[in-house]
Amino acid sequence: MKPRDMVLDQIHHHETAILPYTLEFEDDVGIRLDGHFGSKAWRERLVPYMAHCGGVFKSPRAKLDATHHRDAFGSIWRTDEQVPSVVEPGLKAPTFQGYAFPAAATFLDATAKADAKKRVSASSDSFRLISSMCLWDSWYLRGFENTLMDCAADEDFYAELLDRMTNLCLALVAECADVPADAIMMGDDWGNQRGVMIGPERWRKFFKPRYARIFAAVHAQGKLAVMHCCGSVADIMPDIVEIGLDVLESVQPEAAGMNPYALKKAWGDKITFWGGLGSQHTIPFSTPAEIRQEIKRLRSEMGKGGGYILAPAKPLRPETPTENAVAVVEEFLNN
Repeated sequence: MKPRDMVLDQIHHHETAILPYTLEFEDDVGIRLDGHFGSKAWRERLVPYMAHCGGVFKSPRAKLDATHHRDAFGSIWRTDEQVPSVVEPGLKAPTFQGYAFPAAATFLDATAKADAKKRVSASSDSFRLISSMCLWDSWYLRGFENTLMDCAADEDFYAELLDRMTNLCLALVAECADVPADAIMMGDDWGNQRGVMIGPERWRKFFKPRYARIFAAVHAQGKLAVMHCCGSVADIMPDIVEIGLDVLESVQPEAAGMNPYALKKAWGDKITFWGGLGSQHTIPFSTPAEIRQEIKRLRSEMGKGGGYILAPAKPLRPETPTENAVAVVEEFLNN
């Protein structure tokens, strides 16, 4: 079987003799692993079960100075910190009066699409993913704090904003129709450590019906819908399943209610979980032996009946001790 076939079997809830995995790591970790193993040859042993092949769009940016740029929504970003942030929102008040919301054509990029097609073609043995914009990107227009206020204090405005974002997302999905990828992947961080950021009821009101439309559009192309989502989404798992999400990626076990084994028991026959190896505690703070044991358990219990792709919840971060990174790599390769 090709790696792609194994991933598809897992997503269709068929158990596989070898469990597919993905393993990403920050540059610093990779350099230390090269030193430990004596060369980069270990990297070639990692099986490319899944391939990220880019997307059909790019977000235009106008550089303002060495540490700031303006995006297509008119917002100014500071980029010299580890997590870039909006320092001046393009939409300063909760109204669209006098504001020109960018058309889909602003983001569509023929070169990016051509590159994605080439990468999809070159990765035929792997499960191919292409990326698309998502609805939580709505905070790019208003800034993060303003957006949290909008969804509570100005629901009509926020609903209109999400309608505009939904139309933009649907246009980008439509542009993917002739890209022969297996899935479209989005990245909406619905949760934080404690639960759904805007609360389950607001999520159901604002996001659920709009994502139902987006996932339906993905499925209409014969593609699978994959969502990267940090934090806890335990309270909305029934809704996520109902609207047709095929794969939930990250599965941070340290977040409230996100114990992967409990999620598997409750929902493992209805959705595929991708991730589950803890990046906040297990990888940085456990012993190598404990890490190896947890990987064995994930492989054994989460892989039963299909519906699981092994991965750390986050790429191996710089704070990962070398011996712990070695344990992850060796145990992943011991499949």
